[in-house]
Amino acid sequence: MRMDPTNGEIRIGVSRCLLGDNVRYDGGHKHNAFVAEKLASVVRLVPVCPEVEIGMSTPREAIRLIRGGDTPRLVGVHSGSDYSADMRRFARQRAAELRRHDLHGYVLKKGSSSCGLFRMSVYGTGGAPSRDGQGSFASALAGAIPDLPMEEEGRLDDPGLRENFFTRVFAYRRLERLLSGRWRIGDLVAFYTTEKLLLMAHDAKTYAELGRLIAGAKGTTRKRLGADFRSLFMSGLSKLATPRNHTRVLIHMADCLKKLLDADGEAELHQAIGDYPEGVFPWSSRSLWSVILFGCMMWLTSRVRLTLRPIPRN
Repeated sequence: MRMDPTNGEIRIGVSRCLLGDNVRYDGGHKHNAFVAEKLASVVRLVPVCPEVEIGMSTPREAIRLIRGGDTPRLVGVHSGSDYSADMRRFARQRAAELRRHDLHGYVLKKGSSSCGLFRMSVYGTGGAPSRDGQGSFASALAGAIPDLPMEEEGRLDDPGLRENFFTRVFAYRRLERLLSGRWRIGDLVAFYTTEKLLLMAHDAKTYAELGRLIAGAKGTTRKRLGADFRSLFMSGLSKLATPRNHTRVLIHMADCLKKLLDADGEAELHQAIGDYPEGVFPWSSRSLWSVILFGCMMWLTSRVRLTLRPIPRN
């Protein structure tokens, strides 16, 4: 049975070792305070250790990725035992189960031959390994749930990457709430309109492409349209929001205030917005507070998503 995506709960999959469970090959763990304490206090975590769940003991020999065929093989470092088939079989089954859990994101262990998401070492017949691989379970998960927000725990130490990950988590949940129900084209248009400023802050091109997708939706099945919209929407949000894009969004919002500001106020507002990408953010500016207040009003009335924050100076 699928869990109700409208119940308000945020569910994030996580590598078990990050929670302090002794499931690592050396019998230890990789407790991560942010994940195990801060994140666990506000979301429901769904822990998974692929290596333990395919029957490998703890402790056990280390494994690594060996280049061969279309996908790297998962092989014991000392024994040469090949765990590839067991992992592929498990990954397909577990990914299907996780889909039924209606996950909204996943935090994976960096550097793990099963869970590593980026730049994993893949060994060949000789020489230094290439750093272009992906852990066997992480690869299968990304293939089964391609638009699911995924990140490594180490990258969450970076404020920009952390903000982007959780922006995608919340956006993914909002979209799944819509697509899991009996939606119509008008509902998709309303969602698209609500997410306008957020999309513009990340990638204006994606906003335009989504508009064309909806405009040409006649004759497209709901299943296909929903899948295409999800893929494009999440791809756009995966691009980091930049000060330049935030500035464009602020200018767009400021245009809505023209009738409320006199000439001096409008000039002050545009000066403040122009200073923003340079790292100058005058919180004392009455005009800038006007645009922030306006943004809050829009959020309360139509759930617009936009983050305004000072840009750190170098």
